[in-house]
Amino acid sequence: MSAVNQSEFAMNRRRLLQGAIMAGGMAAAFPAWADSFVELALPGGPDRRDLTADFPEKKSMILQRSRPPLLETPFEVFDRGVFTPNDQFFVRWHWAVIPQQIDVATFRVAVRGHVDKTLSLSMADILAMPRVELAAVNQCSGNSRGLFQPRVAGGQWENGAMGNAPWTGVALRDVLDRAGVKAGAVAVRFNGLDQPVVDDAPDFMKSLDIDHARDGEVMLAFQMNGEQLPVLNGFPLRLIVPGWYSTYWVKMLNDIEVLDAPDQNYWMATAYRIPDTPCANVKPGETGFKTVPINRMLPRSFVTNVQNHATVKAGATVPIRGIAFGGDCGLSRVEISADDGRSWQPTALGNDVGKYSFRQWSSQITTPQSGNMTLQVRATNTKGEVQPAEPNWNGAGFMRNVIERIQLAVA
Repeated sequence: MSAVNQSEFAMNRRRLLQGAIMAGGMAAAFPAWADSFVELALPGGPDRRDLTADFPEKKSMILQRSRPPLLETPFEVFDRGVFTPNDQFFVRWHWAVIPQQIDVATFRVAVRGHVDKTLSLSMADILAMPRVELAAVNQCSGNSRGLFQPRVAGGQWENGAMGNAPWTGVALRDVLDRAGVKAGAVAVRFNGLDQPVVDDAPDFMKSLDIDHARDGEVMLAFQMNGEQLPVLNGFPLRLIVPGWYSTYWVKMLNDIEVLDAPDQNYWMATAYRIPDTPCANVKPGETGFKTVPINRMLPRSFVTNVQNHATVKAGATVPIRGIAFGGDCGLSRVEISADDGRSWQPTALGNDVGKYSFRQWSSQITTPQSGNMTLQVRATNTKGEVQPAEPNWNGAGFMRNVIERIQLAVA
């Protein structure tokens, strides 16, 4: 990937913002009308969503909400390769007050708290540091929430609240070392430039345990897919936490605070918590269970070239392909079943571009002479974790990773 020159970085962003005409606040500039529609298979509805290409730096996206912007990647995008293009990479913000413009010449990242020296780093400072690159899946905690039954509140995503990119930036550990972490530090908290819409709402902040923050993989990224971060995906800097859900991937990052006590802010102590059970699974209506902050991702796999309820030719050999990832570790294998899970066959895995990345898989099936088929796909990661046959359930609609099923009609 090419290096980023700081003067070009600033010039390109100013030109983009001028072209976007974001008068009156970024969220206010986002239109809600549709170019067309997409049919969804959500058991609780809606049956379709608007498709729009009216957001800055974005092509056609599924419109979940315009204020704050929630944009889902159309699923056919994932059939084109392991990396999700920036202009169709999903978008999820918590608060609608997002800066209209960012002047990289004056932008600063504070590093403060339980450190030897408080820092105020410019983009020039960041760009001068040693660079790291890593491919990783960015997946919303509530990806596939719209498939939960019974239905739960929240954004009714199908399966497109995820994306994968090679990220370029600097290691958080190097930034912390420059400030000097004091003995007794237990966590690092991160904040961005977005703000609540009302004064008494909690500012969006997330934190990581100190050892995780310093593992050398967590990074401050300024590029994705070899290009500047789109403004909706966190320009000019966002936190990358490989293998963990995107709630930790703070966008427009401008504040890093080292803590000497556990973080008790709302977004850690109250929100984004899951049942402390396998796969965060509880029964609908169940109460009294222990909760923990959501954390690492689980393995998932998808068919990308055949849609649910498609018709296939009788007695034919049909190529099947898709993507999979291991969650917080590498992918061990992907298997498919063409007989509703009674038997499983291995697939051929594509190029491995990193343990946190999507990986393509491929196989083929032979269709019967008539009737219907149920195609299933499951992933196993390098820890030996296998996708479950039954879906999990929790009140927040988090961490769905059940084996995917595709119904095919044979004719």
